Amino acid sequence: MKSLPLGASKAPIKFRMPTAENLIPIRLDIEIDGQRYKDAFTWNPNDPDSEVVSFAKRTVKDLKLPPTFMTQIAQSIQTQLAEFRSYEGQDMHIKEKIVPIKIDLRVNNTVIRDQFLWDVSNFETDPEEFARTLCEDLNIEDPEVGPAIAVAIREQLYEVATQSVSSARETRVGKKGRRGIENVTNSKTGNSALDLLKLFGNKGSVIRKRKEWYLYEPIVDILSNEEVGALDAREELNAR
Repeated sequence: MKSLPLGASKAPIKFRMPTAENLIPIRLDIEIDGQRYKDAFTWNPNDPDSEVVSFAKRTVKDLKLPPTFMTQIAQSIQTQLAEFRSYEGQDMHIKEKIVPIKIDLRVNNTVIRDQFLWDVSNFETDPEEFARTLCEDLNIEDPEVGPAIAVAIREQLYEVATQSVSSARETRVGKKGRRGIENVTNSKTGNSALDLLKLFGNKGSVIRKRKEWYLYEPIVDILSNEEVGALDAREELNAR
């Protein structure tokens, strides 16, 4: 895998996802008349806008949702695409190459928690392939877990990329680069990047320091149907 050339962190590059494929994370959570639809997936921003409407129609048909969901699904996707496209063409400075990624997900009956470091200067990384490998290593059989992990990774990398645009703007107006690690520590990506860098080092694209594996090894729990039902009920209550 290739990383940006030495010193590339000081030279701006045009905004995009810091991965091999420029796929963006889309998350939907729509409730209409007491019926709720939640989903998360990736989308190619170069696809024609007509695909959004087609996707909404297929989803409503396949899941037998009320027709009113079609407009809401399409609008939500279009809004998220518009936000991504608002950054396109702008410069971004990737000041810190290594950022912490945290996974804390429940997909059906599977709960997975993990954390690792990711090299955002490596534009050939593949979150989907990483997620598939992780699921194989952990013997996770649910086919929906891998895509959910990949989306969670992409969401955090997307945040790093958008913050890198802000950093480039600050540089253009003559401000000193202050964001770097600060951006990551204040973001939803989680705990102190400085602490994680000390633990894991700074080589490679996805990193775990061997002697610290016992502290940061992945945790996988398989819930019973009763536990899932209780969690779903609690989440539904909180959503209201």
